[in-house]
Amino acid sequence: MTTPEAEQGGGGAGEEPVTPEDEAARPEARLERAVRAAEQALIEYEIAVETFRVEVENFSRLHEQKLGPLYARLEELDARILQARAERSGDPEDQRRADEARARLAPIPGVEELLHGWMDDSGLFPEAVAMLTNQAVRPPQRVRPSEEARKLYRELARKAHPDLAQEEPERERREEFITRVNAAYARGDEAELRELAEEWAKGPELKRGPSRAEELYARLEWLDRRKEMLALLARELEDSAIGHMLQLAPDDPDRLLDEIGQQLRTQVGEREAELAALLGDGTG
Repeated sequence: MTTPEAEQGGGGAGEEPVTPEDEAARPEARLERAVRAAEQALIEYEIAVETFRVEVENFSRLHEQKLGPLYARLEELDARILQARAERSGDPEDQRRADEARARLAPIPGVEELLHGWMDDSGLFPEAVAMLTNQAVRPPQRVRPSEEARKLYRELARKAHPDLAQEEPERERREEFITRVNAAYARGDEAELRELAEEWAKGPELKRGPSRAEELYARLEWLDRRKEMLALLARELEDSAIGHMLQLAPDDPDRLLDEIGQQLRTQVGEREAELAALLGDGTG
């Protein structure tokens, strides 16, 4: 990496003598380059964090759509097993555990929204039943940005990022535009991202004037705080349950969901057999 001093030149033979004015300007010029480098590094980091956030959000939705009914079935079977054990033993502690398990299954406001349309007051929808019985079911809609959408998003984020603005009106314009870019990327809408790229290309180019050293120092401090905030968000995403799962199979998350689904179906079968034994018949 070229040092700031090397970029400034070595002051060797044949070069123009350095005037006091040039010497005074040099520290500010180095600071200016440091700010620009920090801005670009922050933008690249923010692009990576936002990309991962979208992937985690999409994977979370797929996880709930494909596996939610299986988790719900397991909870139902666990509650019924606890109740059957309590009825056999007559132990108050067993009954308390059974009551708590049934309470966790009690309907709550907005359950349809929470389960993304897999269940209503009368029980599971046909799609959910099909999953539980290994029948064919329409796969959930995938929202996974294409490579071209990723490329367009990164280019737009680099060009239009609000952190590149010095004046407040320009920052507001960029924030409004980037909000639209983020929304299009979250939907994986490649066509809209292309339209936004064309829109930005037609817009006014920002001409930035020189900044004073005090403003540059303040800018570096703001960039450092912004990076700390993004680092915290990145850690939260990576440490979340969905984030951990996504990191296990970043290139093939569908396969991971299928494997987990198979494990859950096996557990459902085991619970059904256990419940049937407790009830003393052959039904689940």
